[in-house]
Amino acid sequence: MAACGAAAAEYSALLSLSCGPITRRRFAVSCRARPPGNLSLRTSMERPQKSTSSEDDTNGAISQIDEKIAAIGNEQQERSKDKHFESDFQLEDFGEMIQNMEKNILLLNQARLQAIEDVDKILTEKEALQKKVDTLEMNLSKALATKGNINTDIPGDHLEKFTKEILIESALSGGNPAHLCESPLFMELTVLKEENMLLKADAQFLKAKIVEFAETEEFLFKLEKERSLLDATVRELEARFLVAQTDIWKVVPLQYDVWMEKVENLQHMLGCLKNHVEKYAALLDQHDDLHDKIDELEASLKEGKTSEFSPYVVELLQQKLKAAKSRHQAGHQETNTHIQVYQQLTEEFQDNLGKLIEESGRLEHSANSMPSEFWSHILLMIDGWFLERKIPNTDARMLREMAWKRDDRICEAYFACKGAKESDVMETFLKLTLSGNSSGLHIVHIAAEMAPVAKVGGLADVVAGLGKALQTKGHLVEIVLPKYDCMQLDQITNLKVLDVVIQSYFDGNLFSNNVWTGTVEGLPVYFIEPQHPSKFFWRAQYYGEHDDFKRYSYFSRAALELLYQSGKKIDIIHCHDWQTAFVAPLYWDIYATRGFSSARICFTCHNFEYQGTAPAPDLSYCGLDVEQLDRPDRMQDNAHGRINVAKGGIVYSNIVTTVSPTYALEVRSEGGRGLQDTLKMHSRKFVGILNGIDTGTWNPSTDRFLAVQYSATDLQGKAANKAFLRKQLGLYSEDASQPLVACITRLVPQKGLHLIRHAIYKTAELGGQFVLLGSSPVPHIQREFEGVADQFQKNNNIRLILKYDEALSHCIYAASDMFIIPSMFEPCGLTQMIAMRYGSVPIVRQTGGLCDSVFDFDDETIPVELRNGFTFARTDEQDLSSCLERAFSYYSRKPMVWKQLVQKDMQIDFSWDSPASQYENLYQSAVAQARGAAQT
Repeated sequence: MAACGAAAAEYSALLSLSCGPITRRRFAVSCRARPPGNLSLRTSMERPQKSTSSEDDTNGAISQIDEKIAAIGNEQQERSKDKHFESDFQLEDFGEMIQNMEKNILLLNQARLQAIEDVDKILTEKEALQKKVDTLEMNLSKALATKGNINTDIPGDHLEKFTKEILIESALSGGNPAHLCESPLFMELTVLKEENMLLKADAQFLKAKIVEFAETEEFLFKLEKERSLLDATVRELEARFLVAQTDIWKVVPLQYDVWMEKVENLQHMLGCLKNHVEKYAALLDQHDDLHDKIDELEASLKEGKTSEFSPYVVELLQQKLKAAKSRHQAGHQETNTHIQVYQQLTEEFQDNLGKLIEESGRLEHSANSMPSEFWSHILLMIDGWFLERKIPNTDARMLREMAWKRDDRICEAYFACKGAKESDVMETFLKLTLSGNSSGLHIVHIAAEMAPVAKVGGLADVVAGLGKALQTKGHLVEIVLPKYDCMQLDQITNLKVLDVVIQSYFDGNLFSNNVWTGTVEGLPVYFIEPQHPSKFFWRAQYYGEHDDFKRYSYFSRAALELLYQSGKKIDIIHCHDWQTAFVAPLYWDIYATRGFSSARICFTCHNFEYQGTAPAPDLSYCGLDVEQLDRPDRMQDNAHGRINVAKGGIVYSNIVTTVSPTYALEVRSEGGRGLQDTLKMHSRKFVGILNGIDTGTWNPSTDRFLAVQYSATDLQGKAANKAFLRKQLGLYSEDASQPLVACITRLVPQKGLHLIRHAIYKTAELGGQFVLLGSSPVPHIQREFEGVADQFQKNNNIRLILKYDEALSHCIYAASDMFIIPSMFEPCGLTQMIAMRYGSVPIVRQTGGLCDSVFDFDDETIPVELRNGFTFARTDEQDLSSCLERAFSYYSRKPMVWKQLVQKDMQIDFSWDSPASQYENLYQSAVAQARGAAQT
């Protein structure tokens, strides 16, 4: 139709030059006489992706028509030009010329109409053929889907048959077969034949793939079945391990009972062996009788008393005689062997029995061999008796003192009355006497978290790690937690509810609280369960509720009420973060006035980003005097005119700490988030102590989550863990030396999200691999990183796992070569310590606790023995890129230097021993000052 349009435009231009207005008007009318419907039909019926031969023929026919039109137009134009410039131009000739042109236009219109009809006819036939092809394709697809097999020769045979029928029909009707072969329909059939051949090849290839897929699917089914069995086995082993790990304290204190059980087993074995020996002795007697009979029979044969027997019978008897003798000898030898085994086992039994008696005698009087879980259980049992009003306060104090000192008599009394009634156990314990005073401190931590029973962040690790370290140093340490409905109850040993109800004040009323006790990793823990209609800790999550201020003010008041009613003489009450900072003003304003004043208060703020602000009247819920506390020098927020609980913890505590020395300096300026002036005012009691990590949990030589355990002296296991993680995550694993960079973090702005994204791209640019593990509580940040994960979904060097997986985190620490922490601010940070413990070199920004634990490998101002990682200062991508490039350069170009760096990092002591000693000094100093003030 483009050719038709061009011809019309050409004639319109010609008439505009050589004809008058009337002629142009007639030309327009004749052009409008063409039926527009056929033109639009042709346009709508075009299929640019198929039947290209038919379209080429149709376009060719139209082009020939357009060429004829153009030729006529040129001829008329030449004529008009000649007549235009002739001097003897006549009007009659001009009229004749117009008539001729109109006739030619009429002929052209007729030719165009005929061409359009031919095109419509061809397109109609083509559409019918296309429907047949579509039907064939659909049938083919159904056959492939249902049977997986099809004879692709059938469509080809049909096309051949159809072509022959067309040729025969054309010959019978007088047509020209050669002309028919050049027709668009025939060309279309030829294309269909070619497409059918391709379809045949594709079908055969698909058939082969279906067979291959069936075989692969069967193999995968077998593998999946084997994997399921292995998973079940692994889960069973893990469950057994956890049960054994959880109940180990039961085994150790009851070793004597276990040994006695072994003695009984040995005695049972001895009895069984005795029975076997008696049986073999009887059998031996039977063998002796048989031997006598054999001798008699043999003598008879020698005497020749065989005349009555045939030679065949005699030979048979001799053979049986030989067989009987051989069996007799074998039985005799077996009996002697069993007797020897019996004698050896008897000797071993006597030796083992002697050793067991000797060792049990030693342990019977060795209370120090009992684990901390045992003593925590004893202390909770004593406190339960007192809270349930079963023993008086003075007796409870004496028994606590003895358990605190790990007195041997407590241990002996416990095992002496094991299995007896509770009243008999109490009577036995009450007979014990006090022997001296202990030099240790009684420390109670009141917190919202504790690992592993209720963990959200680093606070939980600090409470557990510091508590265990102080307990190891000889101090009595107890923990008070809310009883969340989402706690990990399987991590608590001997969890039980006490037969006592503690009532605490809240919002003008007294509410009851159930008290649960249990041990968590050797520490005695109290769990407070409020009987409040708001179900404060039955929310299926730890934080993030609209009434968190009320929830934790209630818990702080109930925790102090529990300590007050227990009658304990406590030295240190250590509260953590704003959730339990209520304890400080509550203790001094309410409970100290009731006589509960022996303790000093320590407040640790783990992150000054969270301070617990609320309208001033909300402070009255837990019984505090709002008018007295809503003052600039007490609990009034420095910027917003509200109540600030963290500020109250600073003002009302005897000791204030944060989690690293550098962070303590930072929060005295803009890092204090509005509390810098308060911290400066109370700077004499404010100190930063770098946290530690639980080196028992984070230990690559014993970590049960790892594929292979390893140590600083044997790094082969680290390479094995790297290969295991790559396979697990589907990372490229051909190049074992390709560096693996890891990041395990919560995806919040504090962690430097733009730098984490840049690290992913920069690592890919440098030829490394990157693994990110973590999620975000902020929906749009989570979606953003999900988009990044989708972008790298097909990249075999990048993996983003946007959740938290405890087991996977251990594997990532062990597998990674470098660990990146580009935080905007970081109070302490534990991941860099854990990474170094597992031989992953840290790449960190110089802020907070990162400054106190990671020192740049190229910084000549730092002693060589302290340089353990790579650091950068600014928060822009350029600094991070430079730091990554330096680390990659050492890794690839100086492998021996890198190995030495890895080994050095793994040997750094990041345990809680040193931090616990610093806290111990602070506690003792505060207690000494309090005692000195009391004496004066």
